[in-house]
Amino acid sequence: MEPAGAQPIWLFWDGACGLCRRAVAWVKHRDVTNQIRAVPYQDAPRPPMTDSLARRCERSAYVITSDGKILSAGRASLYVLGKVGFPRLAWVGGLPPFVWGIELGYWLVARNRQFFSKWLFPEK
Repeated sequence: MEPAGAQPIWLFWDGACGLCRRAVAWVKHRDVTNQIRAVPYQDAPRPPMTDSLARRCERSAYVITSDGKILSAGRASLYVLGKVGFPRLAWVGGLPPFVWGIELGYWLVARNRQFFSKWLFPEK
C-alpha cells in the first residue's frame, strides 16, 4: 500500500492491445504492494493524462513515477520491473549498452504488436 500522501505510480498502456493487456496482467499479479496504477491510456483520468501524453501513449507504454518523472518504452518497462520484484535486473538493464538493446527490442515489439501477440499467445 502507498504511504499516506504518497503519489501513485501510473502505468499507461494501450487498452486495445492484447500483448499490452497480458503484460499489464503479469505486472499486476506481481505488484503485491499495489503501488502501480495500471490504466489504459484511453481511460486514464485527466490529470495526470494530457492530450500530448495520450498521443505519445499510442506508440508506447508510459510511466509517471511517484516523484513525477515521465518514462517511456524500455525505460518505463525497466522501472516497472524494478518495482515488482526485479530491482537488480532493472538496474543492470538500465546501464549502457544494455538499455540501448532494451529500447531497440521494445521498439521492434511495439511496432509489430499484432504479430508478436499472435505468435506469443496464439488462439486455441
